[in-house]
Parts: sequence; structure tokens; C-alpha cells
Amino acid sequence: MKHHNVIIIGAGAAGLMCAATAGYRGRDVLVLDHAKQAGKKILISGGGRCNFTNQKVEPSNFICRNPHFVKSALARYRSSDFIELVERHGIEYHERDHGQLFCNDSAKEIVAMLLTECEWAGAQVQLRTEIIDIARQDSGAFIINSSKGQYSCDSLVIATGGLSMPKLGATPFGYKVAEQFGLTLLPTHAGLVPFTWHSEQKARFEPLSGIAVPSTITAKDGTEFSEALLFTHRGLSGPAILQISNYWRAGETISINLLPHMDVAESLQHMTTQHPKQSLRNTLSQWLPKRLIEVLFDEALLNMALNQLVHAQRDQIIADLHQWQLLMNGTEGYRTAEVTLGGVDTDELSSKDMQSKKVPGLYFAGEVMDVSGWLGGFNFQWAWASGVAVGQSA
Repeated sequence: MKHHNVIIIGAGAAGLMCAATAGYRGRDVLVLDHAKQAGKKILISGGGRCNFTNQKVEPSNFICRNPHFVKSALARYRSSDFIELVERHGIEYHERDHGQLFCNDSAKEIVAMLLTECEWAGAQVQLRTEIIDIARQDSGAFIINSSKGQYSCDSLVIATGGLSMPKLGATPFGYKVAEQFGLTLLPTHAGLVPFTWHSEQKARFEPLSGIAVPSTITAKDGTEFSEALLFTHRGLSGPAILQISNYWRAGETISINLLPHMDVAESLQHMTTQHPKQSLRNTLSQWLPKRLIEVLFDEALLNMALNQLVHAQRDQIIADLHQWQLLMNGTEGYRTAEVTLGGVDTDELSSKDMQSKKVPGLYFAGEVMDVSGWLGGFNFQWAWASGVAVGQSA
């Protein structure tokens, strides 16, 4: 049985970052993963260009039952630190809206960088290895039975991610390990995920598939995001929807402002004064796609001239455009979700090094914990920061 100082289960963003960090401290590190390829989620992220971090990362960009938990790790490993690493490896990148940073070429460069760092640090990465079971000896050492033999270690790091995107190999393994060692799990559900239509909505809105409009979307708790809204044949997607899905619960309505950058009441009044005989259809079609207008509003109403509209009709039009209330059927679930909300309860972990308070030597890194970031590179920054925090201690 081969003994290592540190064994990390999971060769994703957090696991590889942790491995390199621990390896540079002179620790004997082994990374185990059942996949054929390291960093699979990195490779498909950002349309294959990996939105690897964000210029402006704040604790408020993260969802965690204990909002203070993320502060220490994020303060000690900032996005500027990861940007410096990317630049050191000669990876060219660009900034998009809201401070999001993407590779110019390919997400493969980020995976190659992390594997190179592991190699330089002397950390071994072993793929195609199934974990059969884990036990802890009275001495405190961990014994890992795997498809490729038995290993032991002093520090065990669980960096297996959440349940999102099972086609990439996501499993509940990390949660099972946490439960095995007596840690509390908070309920998990899909985050950063598109919404789906009810069957009667689908018939009405499916023809709008492909239309994208700027919007401000508000959840029941008051959280709001102003980004693009995309109609799909299954439901609603786009950045604004993905963001708000983290704050939505089944049975709640969402409120959509389809014209966040204008005052519809004022604009309608102005148009009525200037063009009283113009139809509502032609007026609204100047502000929103015609197909969308024709699905949202009744044909008879759209054919009316502006000066024919009564106060009640105007008020309803304004409400429908600024506060369109929608009760969605649900989400697309883990199949397309970018993150998993919930997970290992952070109250049971040290915020300094992510070590279990109950089980010395047992660490957690990345998405397996009850920490989820907004869309825009924040989840990767949590992977890097938590990976470094664990790697500096394990």
C-alpha cells in the first residue's frame, strides 16, 4: 500500500489547484479521478473558452448559508493572483461584460496550465481510477480502496464537485463521503439553470425560440439581475435567467421587466401625442421584437390606435412590459445546470483551510461545499481560492 501525505479525489478546477499548491509545499500529493480526462468541466465552460475568473470578485457574489464563510479564502487568493498565473503561462485572454475574463483561444490552455503546475510541483495525477471505499484508521490515516489498488494518506481532500452536468461524470460521491464521516449536508438543487414552460405556456411561447432581449428579472425575495433574456423551445434561458435561478424556488413567480431602460408610461404618452392614430402594434414593435409583441398581447388590442386606449388598458400594457409575472414549470435540472446549490454545511468546516471540524485531516474544496457563485467566472474563482486554502494546509 503506497502512502502519500495528501490524496485529492477529483481532478477538476479545485482539485488540481489544491494539488499544485500542496506540492509546492513539498507534500507528496496524489490526485485520483474516475474520468479519462482531467478538468472536463473546465473544457466545456464558457463555450469552450473558459470564463476562468472575474475582475471584480466580492463575497456578495456567492450564495452560502453562512455568507461570511467565503471571505477568508477569497481575500487570500484573489482573481488578480489567478490572472497573474494565467499571464505567467502565456495564455492570452480578453474581458467581456461585467468583468468576465475568457481565454482568447481555448479552455484547454487552462487545463494544460493546471497540469503543468501539478507536474512542476511534483503532484501526481492518476485518472481512470474508481474509488471503492474510504476508511479512517485509529491513527488518523485514511485508507482508500480503488480500482487500481490501495492507498493511504494523512490528509484527504474531497474535490469531486456537485451533481451538475452528469454527462461529464458528476456524481454524489463527495456528499456520500461527507455523510460517512458524520458531516451535515444541506439540500441540493440545480443552479445557474434554464427554466422550463408549463405545457400550456409551451404552445404559446415556443414560436419565440431564439429571441433575446435585454431585461431585468426579479425573484420573489427581491434579488434582481439585468442581463439578456433568451426564449428557447423548452423555456427561458440567457444570463438573467441563469442568475435568477439561484434565488428561485418551485412555485414562485418571477417578475420580468422587458424594457428596463425606458419608462413605458412616459413613452406611450409621448407617442400618443405625436402619433395618435398609430396602432399599438406598430408602437410596441419599435421597442421589442414584433413576434414577442404578438404573443404577449391580444390581437384586438394591438390593432387599436393609441388614442383609443382607455386608462385601464394603458395601465395593463405598462404592467405587462415592466412587471410581467411568470410562473414557470421548473428548471432543466442538473442536466444543464452550471452549479449545484447546497452541499456540505460550511458551519462544520474551517473557513481558513476548509478542514472538517469533526474529522481532522478531512478537507473539502470547490463546489462540493455549500458555496455557489454567480454566473461570470465566480465559481471558478471559488475553486481556485478554496483549492489554494486547502493546499496551503493539507
